[in-house]
Amino acid sequence: MALDRISLLDFRNHADTALEGTARFNLLVGANGAGKTNVLEAVSLLAPGRGLRRAKLPEMTRQGGSGGFAIGARVQPIDGAEPVQLGTSVDPASPTRRRVRVNGAEASALGLAEWLSVRWLTPAMDGLFTDSAGARRRFLDRLVLATAPDHATLSNRYETALRNRNRLLADEVAPDPAWLDALEAQLAEHGARIAANRQALVAQLDEALRAETDTPFPRPALAIEPVGPEGRDELARALRDNRHAERRAGRTLIGPHRAELAVMLADKGVAAASASTGEQKAMLIAIVLAHGTIAARGRAGVLLLDEVAAHLDPDRRAALFARLAANGEQVWMTGTERTPFDPILPQAAVWDVSGGALNRI
Repeated sequence: MALDRISLLDFRNHADTALEGTARFNLLVGANGAGKTNVLEAVSLLAPGRGLRRAKLPEMTRQGGSGGFAIGARVQPIDGAEPVQLGTSVDPASPTRRRVRVNGAEASALGLAEWLSVRWLTPAMDGLFTDSAGARRRFLDRLVLATAPDHATLSNRYETALRNRNRLLADEVAPDPAWLDALEAQLAEHGARIAANRQALVAQLDEALRAETDTPFPRPALAIEPVGPEGRDELARALRDNRHAERRAGRTLIGPHRAELAVMLADKGVAAASASTGEQKAMLIAIVLAHGTIAARGRAGVLLLDEVAAHLDPDRRAALFARLAANGEQVWMTGTERTPFDPILPQAAVWDVSGGALNRI
């Protein structure tokens, strides 16, 4: 079990919540608005980034609470080593600054990826294939973290260099070529590694999806469509050669920040965006399940599934639960009732959620 204890203090509608006695399958049941997804969001903040809702920190504090929040969890490494205490919090005096602790010591949020792999699937992601290219890149980068924990650090360094270069390009005064040289060297160095991480994972995912022959989920075919070269030296040259055009645009037009995750419905040969809503949902689940076979290698893994079973037919629900059991990750799911989860209830830890309060069933 990746997480065997979770605590929430003044987070969303949870004043003081603790979950203990976890299992491989963990189910949160309650009416809409009860606070089920808030628990999943809290767990998602034990990874780098802004969590599954991508909300601002002040939005996560409980109304009428202290003005801050705290989330803690005990992680059991899969190699049997001593448990690790992870925590993230916001102090009322600094409501826009997130603090992270590992075993009580101050740490970087990016460093959380070294201890725990957290992925999620929410109803808001159902439109991923018709959403922006940026949304699909964020989805892909979250998956990449499972196989390349340094990907968050690389992405952060790349984004910093990108912002600085864009600032120089947009300046009315012609930028110092030496400054551009330095920034472009950073973009090329980090960008090439980001691109390589993405390409490696997409190749693994596509191989895993092709191997799925007996499944009720349609098979997606995945590919990365780069904008500009992906090799370090080639990208550095392209950035240098493109300076005049990008000065006119006021921003950097090539690089991994413009790459597209292309998804096709393999059996029909059509873009995922043109598939039916049901097919898009099923393809998204297929990708997450295939990724589970990859993510299970290495660190402790947690998969958060918000209302995932409600709109699946019995065959697909059964296939989903069977694959989740085989993948080896700890799974946290939400639902408004227990019936759709009957096949896994004997192996699940179940909590009833109401008004931000949890009761173990």
